[in-house]
Amino acid sequence: MKQYLDLMKHILEKGHEKKDRTGTGTLSVFGYQMRFDLQEGFPLVTTKKVHLRSIIHELLWFLQGDTNIKYLNDNDVTIWDEWATKEDVKETFEFTPHERVCEAVAGNYYNGSINDLIKHLQGIGDVASGHAYLDKLGVPRGSEVVRQVKGELGPVYGKQWRDWVGPDGKHHDQIAKVIEQLKNDPDSRRIIVSAWNVGELDQMALQPCHSFFQFYSRELTFEEREKFVIQSEDGALANYMDERVVDDTVNAIWMDEHNVPKRLVSCHLYMRSMDVFLGTPFNIASYALLIHMVAQQVDMVPGELVVSGGDVHLYSNHMEQVDLQLTREPRELPKLVIKRKPDSIFDYKFEDFSTVGYDPHPAIKAPVAI
Repeated sequence: MKQYLDLMKHILEKGHEKKDRTGTGTLSVFGYQMRFDLQEGFPLVTTKKVHLRSIIHELLWFLQGDTNIKYLNDNDVTIWDEWATKEDVKETFEFTPHERVCEAVAGNYYNGSINDLIKHLQGIGDVASGHAYLDKLGVPRGSEVVRQVKGELGPVYGKQWRDWVGPDGKHHDQIAKVIEQLKNDPDSRRIIVSAWNVGELDQMALQPCHSFFQFYSRELTFEEREKFVIQSEDGALANYMDERVVDDTVNAIWMDEHNVPKRLVSCHLYMRSMDVFLGTPFNIASYALLIHMVAQQVDMVPGELVVSGGDVHLYSNHMEQVDLQLTREPRELPKLVIKRKPDSIFDYKFEDFSTVGYDPHPAIKAPVAI
C-alpha cells in the first residue's frame, strides 16, 4: 500500500489549508488518482490495522438497499451512528371532516353507518358543533405517524444503488443492472452506478462521498488466463501444468473445458470528498471487495480498482496520526478468500469472506469529523 502512503505525503507537501463543513479544517489537494492491481493482493492498508469486519458488514448493508443502522448495530458496527436519527421523528396529521367521520365508524366510536352519522351531523348544523359532537364520542381529531424511524439515515448509498426512482416514478436497481450488463454487454461504456441523486440530496443524513463508479471489462490474453490458472487454488485446475502441451491452442481448449474465465473486470471509483486518514482505507477495501464479488458472479477475473478523488484531504486533527503512520513500513498484502458462490450478488453473508496473511501494524485511533 505504498500508493496510500505516497498520497498522504503528497498532501503534506502540496496541500492547501481549507475550511470545511465540519469546522475542523483540512490540508487539501484537488484531484488525485491511485490504481490497485487486485491480482497482486487485497488492498487492505497494513501500516495500521483496518477494521475489515465493519467494511464487510457495511458493504452487505449497502447491497441490501438498507438505510437504517439497525443491521449494523446488531453486528457491532458503529461507523454510521453519528449521522443516524436518534429517536423516532413523529408528525401529527389533522383529519379532514370526512376522514373524521370515517374514523368514528371504523374505530367503533359510533355504532351506526357512515350515512347515518353524516345525516346526524347535518342535523346538528354548523361544523364546530359537529366537531364538538365527535369530540364527545371520543373520535380523535388527527393521527400521529412516524415520519422517520430511529436509526434512519435517509436515502443514502443503499437506497440509490438498489432503488433509484426516476422522474417518471420508475424504480431502478443499479446493482442488478450492472450484473446484467457485464453478463450480456460487457464492452458497454455505460456500466455505471451513481449515488449522487440530486433530487434527494437534501434528505440524506450525509451526502455521498463515494458518489460514482464505473465497471470496465475486457478479454484476457492467453498469458493472463494461464497466469490465473497457475495462481489459482481451485483444485480442479491443479493439473494444468502436468497436462500442458506445446500447442497453446490446445491449452486454451483445456482452459475452456475447465471454465477458466475469459474476461477481466475492473472498477473506477470517483470520490467527491476523501478523508484520507480515516475514510480512504475503508473505501479502497470496500470497493476491492465489491469487485471480487462482482467478478465471481459474472465469471470474470478481478482486475484493477482505480480510485479518483476530488477534494482529497487530511483533517487538521489527524496530523499526529499521519506522522506516526508514515514512520511504518508497509507489509505484504493479504489475500481475500470467498468461500462460496451464492446465487446472486445480494445473497452473500459475512461468513463467506476471510483474509489470509493480514499482518498489520497496530491500529491508530483518530476522531471523526462530523
